[in-house]
Amino acid sequence: MPTVSVYDMTGKETGKIQLSDQVFGIEPNKTVLHSAVVNYLANQRQGTQSTLTRAEVSGGGRKPWRQKGTGRARHGSIRSPQWTHGGIAHGPKPRSFRYALPKKVRRLAMKSAFSLKVASGDLIVLEKLEFEQIKTKEMIKVLNALGADGKALVVISQKDDKVIKSARNIPGVQTSLVNTLNVYDILNADKFIVVRDAVEKIEEVYR
Repeated sequence: MPTVSVYDMTGKETGKIQLSDQVFGIEPNKTVLHSAVVNYLANQRQGTQSTLTRAEVSGGGRKPWRQKGTGRARHGSIRSPQWTHGGIAHGPKPRSFRYALPKKVRRLAMKSAFSLKVASGDLIVLEKLEFEQIKTKEMIKVLNALGADGKALVVISQKDDKVIKSARNIPGVQTSLVNTLNVYDILNADKFIVVRDAVEKIEEVYR
């Protein structure tokens, strides 16, 4: 079982915690991780790009010149794709890029991401994270004490507006609940900070 240190909000080590081998100690599957990241990014696409076809651009109701006898190429409309200001042939139209991965693949990707953070030493377990009031300065103080001065993902077990609002204005810092975690955010963070009770929930969900 992987064993990691537990820290308090001042950055002082308060003990150790043993993590589940099934969740935090597997061999990361890079192929599955790649599939999960591509899936996440595809699902974020708005798919609102649109071009006008020859049926949608204005003009071109009349044949520009007669079919024969002019010596020029035959044309039926000045809004054909080959004309300047004509319609676009085979251009993009609004569509959804969303698709779903199988449940087993999603679970394996999440466990691979957790295990990767443990193996690289970027998982930090926090005893608790509580603030008396919304204070960005206090959150910065906690992150600096934990050595998380870059991109960080803070995971809490239940919604806490004081924690979420204290962190939301700090560049590169995100907060997440256990049930809204995704592979992209985990891999994108330099430090993966998880409150102790959130660790227990993660193990309960993914074991």
